[in-house]
Amino acid sequence: MSEHDTYQHPLVGRYAAKEMRQLFGQQKRIGIWRRLWLALAESEQELGLTQISDEALAQMRAHLDDIDFEKAAAYEKQFRHDVMAHVHTYGEVAPAAKAIIHLGATSCYVTDNADLILMREGLGMLLKRLRGVIAAFAEFATTHAELPCLGATHFQVAQLTTVGKRAALWLQDLVSDYHELARIERDMPMRGVKGTTGTQASFLELFDGDAEKVKQLNALVCTKMGFKQAFAVTGQTYPRKYDHQVLTAVAGIGVSAQKLATDIRLLCGLGELDEPFEEKQIGSSAMAYKRNPMRSERACSIARWLINLPANAATTAAEQWLERTLDDSANRRMSIPEAFLAADVVLSILHNIGSGLIANTAVIAARVRRELPLMATEKIIMQAVRAGGDRQEIHEAIRVHSHAAIKRMKEEGAPDNDLIARLKGDKLFGKVDLDDILDASRFVGLAPLQTREYLEQLVKPILAEGEAIKGEGLNV
Repeated sequence: MSEHDTYQHPLVGRYAAKEMRQLFGQQKRIGIWRRLWLALAESEQELGLTQISDEALAQMRAHLDDIDFEKAAAYEKQFRHDVMAHVHTYGEVAPAAKAIIHLGATSCYVTDNADLILMREGLGMLLKRLRGVIAAFAEFATTHAELPCLGATHFQVAQLTTVGKRAALWLQDLVSDYHELARIERDMPMRGVKGTTGTQASFLELFDGDAEKVKQLNALVCTKMGFKQAFAVTGQTYPRKYDHQVLTAVAGIGVSAQKLATDIRLLCGLGELDEPFEEKQIGSSAMAYKRNPMRSERACSIARWLINLPANAATTAAEQWLERTLDDSANRRMSIPEAFLAADVVLSILHNIGSGLIANTAVIAARVRRELPLMATEKIIMQAVRAGGDRQEIHEAIRVHSHAAIKRMKEEGAPDNDLIARLKGDKLFGKVDLDDILDASRFVGLAPLQTREYLEQLVKPILAEGEAIKGEGLNV
C-alpha cells in the first residue's frame, strides 16, 4: 500500500524536519527502552544480584538497536501489551538475559522514563532551532535599528519607532521562550526506578529489605541515563502535571510565533515588509501578481495548533485517578510528539522568514512622510511660541490647517500630506524651520539605543551558548 493511499499526519508527511520525526519514531523509542532495561540490569548486578550474568549484559548491549518490529507486533497481538511484546522480542536476541529483562520493573519504568528522555532531547533540538531563529531576527534588528517607521496602537498610526526596535519586541518573546525551555531541559528529572505504585516494594524485595540499595539502584540508573535527579515521589507514573508544564513551555513558541508572524502579515499588507520570495514561487493560481505572506500564514496556522495542545495535557493530569489510570496513554502518544513536531516546524518557518525578511525602506519612508507632519505639530507649536507667537492663536491655526490637510488626503485621495506647505504659507510660522523639524530620526526616542543594548546584553549571550541550526522542515 502506498503512503498516498492512507492518511498521513501533515506534521510528519508535509512539514517536520527529519531529526524531530526520527526522535519520536519507534526505532528511537524502543532503543531507549532497551537501554533502560540494560541500565537496570547493570545496576542490579553492580548492587549484588548474582542471577544477572556478564553474558546476559553482553547480549543486551549487542542488541540495543536491531529491533524486530514485525515480531514485536505479533507478540503484542497475542499479549495485548506493548511493553511485554518488546520484553519477549528483546529476550529472543539476548537469550542469556531473557529471564532478567525488566526484573522488578513495571511498564512505566520504560514508557515514562523514555518519554522524559525524548522530551529532554526534543528540548535540546528546539533550543538549537531557537538560537538559529534568534540569530536571524537579531541580524535584521541590527541592520534596521535606526530606520524610523510608523508605530501603531489599535492598528492606528501612533508615534514613530524603528524597524529594528519592533524586531527587538519579537526577539524578547523568543528569548523568554528560550530561557524557559533551557530551564526545563536543565532541571528535568527521571521517573526513576519506583515500581508498580511508586513504593519501590518490588526492589526492596529483590534486595532483601535493604532500603539503601534500593536508593542506590535509583541513583545508578539515573546516572547511567544521564540524569542528575529523579522525581522524589511518584505513583505508577510520574506526575502528569509535569507534561502540562513542559507542553506549556513548548507551546510558548507558538504564542511568540503567532504574534511575530501576524505582525509581519500586517506589515506585508501595508507594503513595509516582504517575506522571502523564490524565483519560481507562485502567489496565486489566478492573480499572478500576488506575493502573499504564505510563510507567516503557515506559521500562524501551525502555531494555533501548537497553542491548543497543552489543554490535552492539562485535562489528562486532572483526570488521573489515585496512583494512575490508563486513559492518559493514547492521548499522550499524540499530544507530546505533536507538540514538539509542531514547535520544530514553526521554528523552521520563522528561521526561513527571518533569514530573508525584506524591509521596503522607500515604502516605510513614504508612510512616515505622510503622517509625520501631524505628529510634529506639538514641536511646531513650541518653536513658534519661542519665536514670539501666541500659543492659542498658533494652536488654532494648526488645527485649521491640519484638518484641511487630512480632508484633502481622505476626500480627494491625495498621496501626500501638504500640512507643512500650508504652514509655510502662513506668516504665523515664518520664524520656524519647518524643514529641519521633519527629521524623522528626532521622533524615535531611544528606540535605536534600546535595540542595540537589548541585542548586546540579552541576545548575544544566548547566541554564544552553542550551536544555532536552521532545522528546516520539508515544506517551509
